[in-house]
Amino acid sequence: MNPSRREALKAVGGAGLLSALVALGLVKPGDARAAAAWNDKAFSAKGFADALKELGAGEPTTSTDILITAPDIAENGAVVPVGAVSKIPNTTQIAYLIEKNPYAIAAIFDIPAGTLPEVQTRVKMGQTSSVMVLVKADGKYYAAEKEVKVTVGGCGG
Repeated sequence: MNPSRREALKAVGGAGLLSALVALGLVKPGDARAAAAWNDKAFSAKGFADALKELGAGEPTTSTDILITAPDIAENGAVVPVGAVSKIPNTTQIAYLIEKNPYAIAAIFDIPAGTLPEVQTRVKMGQTSSVMVLVKADGKYYAAEKEVKVTVGGCGG
């Protein structure tokens, strides 16, 4: 099967699935638009200070209740596995920030009420850098950091 046909079939299948979910009332049309919550200024921030300012975090409180799982040394900066668990009650958001990347924010996850505040993902890291996990709970921000050494760059390196 040629790649363009495969992509077309995926797109049609995805649209069909979304239409079926809307028709069944499992998804409301407004729920399918993630772009409405997109914070363009925050995701365009170049460093920790600018990103924290755009998120409204100011200077977050350092917390030992945030557990970061990330390798000490990443052999390939293009796919660095990182994870975080928040033991802070009423966690509503977990964000990953990479200090020396072209844009500091790598990902932001909203945590629904009643959900275990644990998120695993993979990020790109251009060079050895500090990884910050920012947690929002009860309207306050908390942070934890870990340095990850990168041996092969992932952001064009």
